[in-house]
Amino acid sequence: MCNLYSSFLPQEAIRRLFAPGHFVDSTGNLPPLPEIWPDQLAPILHPGPDAGGLVLAMARWGMPTPPQYLVGRKTDRGVTNIRNTRSAHWRRWLMPGNRCLVPVTRFAEPGGKGRGNVWFAVAGERPAFFAGLWVSGWTSVRKMKDGETTDDLFGFLTTEPNAVVAPHHPRAMPVILTEPADWQTWLRAPWAEARVLQRPLEDELLELIEPEEV
Repeated sequence: MCNLYSSFLPQEAIRRLFAPGHFVDSTGNLPPLPEIWPDQLAPILHPGPDAGGLVLAMARWGMPTPPQYLVGRKTDRGVTNIRNTRSAHWRRWLMPGNRCLVPVTRFAEPGGKGRGNVWFAVAGERPAFFAGLWVSGWTSVRKMKDGETTDDLFGFLTTEPNAVVAPHHPRAMPVILTEPADWQTWLRAPWAEARVLQRPLEDELLELIEPEEV
């Protein structure tokens, strides 16, 4: 399960990647984000209200938890990683309007007891995005001290690991998209077409980072 990642892609670079087209940036002055943890705000790119338009905005990491896992709990800490898109809970958010791209430069997986995190980076510093889902204006209690809040939330899909990730985390890896055609498919295409993108990134496009390099 990926619960830590970094994003160093500048907002102007994101704008250029998706030009031409109507582009709204509501993130303000977006700095590099070396450590993004669950429940923190992070940038996402999602379709706007105008046909073909895009919005770069901040959202809180952690989609609503399926109700059966909230029985007896007073808070919903959110789901960061989404694997089972056949679940009725997630199906409501599989349409293009609830899909998003999450800028990512590198991500971490737990290395096991006493080993800390193992980091992976997209090769060649190429722009990359997690294939994400988002929901606008969701009301819940994330933390007891904050009480009920209304937030824009996001999470991203996972899939089986590729050969780079598997030796360190054999269960899953995030779905990462590096091709412009795939970005557009994820944001715009019907689910029958977009769902094929829930697959591992090619081995040669991902690099293991030595601890001293992080």
